Amino acid sequence: MDISPMELLIFALASFRLTRLIVFDKITEFLRKPFLEEVEEKDENGEIEVYWVVKEGRVRGFFGELLSCYWCTGVWSTLFLYVSYYFYASLAAPVLMIFAVAGLAAIIESMVQKLIN
Repeated sequence: MDISPMELLIFALASFRLTRLIVFDKITEFLRKPFLEEVEEKDENGEIEVYWVVKEGRVRGFFGELLSCYWCTGVWSTLFLYVSYYFYASLAAPVLMIFAVAGLAAIIESMVQKLIN
């Protein structure tokens, strides 16, 4: 299989964005909720910190570990994107491009925020 540098960049950015969407974004919290429990704690400054803990059980624990692990979810999201593109290129290409542009925009926004602050 031959992949061009541009295709690699598109896949990398799309996978990055899809992974962040699944693991971190509020809009997909409903996917994580059955497998992860939200815990709140006060830090030393009195501010409330929220984090997720994997729920007990074989199935819940497995998917909870998967959904809380950025690296694990990244592998599976990349596999999903690649297989989709391999078998259904005409349908997957626009989705890949949307995720890639959104991923690049997220990176640019993070860089701008660092420069401003």
